[in-house]
Amino acid sequence: MKVVLQVVQRASVTIDEKEVASIGRGYLLLVGLTQGDNLEIAKKMADKIVKSRLFPDENGKTNLSLEKIGGEILSVSQFTLYGSLKDGNRPAFVDAMNQEKARPLYEAFYEYLHGIYPSSQSGVFHADMKVSLVNDGPFTLILDSKELFKQ
Repeated sequence: MKVVLQVVQRASVTIDEKEVASIGRGYLLLVGLTQGDNLEIAKKMADKIVKSRLFPDENGKTNLSLEKIGGEILSVSQFTLYGSLKDGNRPAFVDAMNQEKARPLYEAFYEYLHGIYPSSQSGVFHADMKVSLVNDGPFTLILDSKELFKQ
C-alpha cells in the first residue's frame, strides 16, 4: 500500500463539476493498493497517518499532530501509484490491485480512518475525479507499507 500524503491549506474533489468533498487545513491522501495488501496493513497505515506529527510548533519544528491543529483529511483512491513506465512509454498497472478487490479494501481503509479520525472525507472510488489542492510548504511524503512495516 502506498499513500502520498500532502500537507494542504485546503483540498477538494469534484465529479462532473459537482464538489463531492472538501477540507481546510490538513492532509490530502492519494491511496494506492497492490497485491497482498489487506485490512491489517490498511489499518496500520491509517494509524500511522493520524499519529504523524507534520505541523510546526511554536519553534517551527514539525512536532504537532493533525488533531493538535484541528486539521482534516481528504482521502482519494489512486491506482496509478502502482503504474510503471519501466518497459516503455505507456504505463502498465500490473502491480495495482484489481478493482474488484481494491474497492472493498479502500472502503474499509476509509471507514477505519473515519472511525479513528472523524474529520475525514473521501473521494469516490473509481470515479473520474478532479482534485484541487493548495499545498502547504509544499510538504509531501510517500508512505509505503513495505518500507514502514517490513512485509
